[in-house]
Amino acid sequence: MHEPITLTVDGQHRTLEVDTRTSLLDALRNQLGVTAPKKGCDRGQCGACTVLLDGRRATTCLALAVAYDGAEVVTAHGLAGESEGLHPVAQAFLDEDGFQCGFCTPGQICSAVGMLEELRAGQPSYVTADLAAGPALEDAEIRERMSGNLCRCAAYVNIVAAIRQAAGS
Repeated sequence: MHEPITLTVDGQHRTLEVDTRTSLLDALRNQLGVTAPKKGCDRGQCGACTVLLDGRRATTCLALAVAYDGAEVVTAHGLAGESEGLHPVAQAFLDEDGFQCGFCTPGQICSAVGMLEELRAGQPSYVTADLAAGPALEDAEIRERMSGNLCRCAAYVNIVAAIRQAAGS
């Protein structure tokens, strides 16, 4: 059974017809050609497919595309405007060498952006944070909040440093 859906992906309205069993990840990659979210484990355990879905981070391999008709999807490619350059989190990943092979990087960046937005919106933190200036995060909290995103190259020290840098900006 197929259903028509409309998504706003990285600022562009897209209409497509999907099998009702199709994951949002497969719809993005296979039907729309959006390659930033990666297919890693296909079980929601690695975070490589993480995007911002209606402003919240989500693993797209576990989301049925039909359930998100009308949703806004922002991938790592869509975080910065065409003339604005890199998003501060993406720039921090470059500055701090927060990647090696790069496979997990788009999901890591989307998750980090979502995490920082959650903190700025007042989600409880177990450290004191000056949210006006950006959250002052301890490494342990960053690791805990990013625990759904795996890096097979083990660039975690640099990923944490990148997030800490971005949080201060």
